[in-house]
Amino acid sequence: MYELIVETQFSAAHRLREYRGNCEKLHGHNWKIDVRLRSDELDRLGMVCDFREVKRLVKNMVDRLDHHYLNDVPPFTTLNPTTENIARFLFDELAKTLPEGVKAASVTAWESEGCGARYSG
Repeated sequence: MYELIVETQFSAAHRLREYRGNCEKLHGHNWKIDVRLRSDELDRLGMVCDFREVKRLVKNMVDRLDHHYLNDVPPFTTLNPTTENIARFLFDELAKTLPEGVKAASVTAWESEGCGARYSG
């Protein structure tokens, strides 16, 4: 099994609905995102997928959240924009765009140094 790793980041604000504490108030994070893709096979060039293509797909996905108030971005208009839900959302969105034979392995969203959530399929 081969695995590619691409890291990116985005900045956004959110508030956690029904949370009792500071995170119920409007606040922001500089999220670090770790995307891992896997494949059993390499293409004819010996790659899982061209890193340029993976970075483009990840950028398109993250641009939907970057510098936004997440509570106004679907599905977070109804789904609480927790780090766990952000990781799952990014995983699901990325999985829809991957080339044949390449699968999303996991997406980890770090909301701060030492605090993150990973979703894997």
